[in-house]
Amino acid sequence: MKHSVMIAAVLTTALAAAATTAQASEDEAKMEKCYGVSLAGQNDCKAGPGTTCAGTSTVDYQGNAWTYVPEGTCTSIETPNGHGSLDPIES
Repeated sequence: MKHSVMIAAVLTTALAAAATTAQASEDEAKMEKCYGVSLAGQNDCKAGPGTTCAGTSTVDYQGNAWTYVPEGTCTSIETPNGHGSLDPIES
C-alpha cells in the first residue's frame, strides 16, 4: 500500500511540473524581444560587444540591449530616445 501512495505522489509531482513547464512555454511565446527600452543593468540579454547577457547594459535605453515585453507592445513603448524596436537600434 505504501508503494502505491509513493508512486501516486511521484506522478502527481511530475504532472504538476509538466503543467508548469507548459504554462511557462506558453507565456514565453506571448513575449517578444524589444530593443532600446531597458534601464541600465535591467536588460534580459544582448547588450552589444563585450557584454555577457542579462543585466549587462550600461546605459538606460541602450539600443542594442533587449528585454522581453508582451507581444505586440514593443513599438508602442515610448522612451526619451523614441519608441522601442523589434530590431537593434543604432547608437
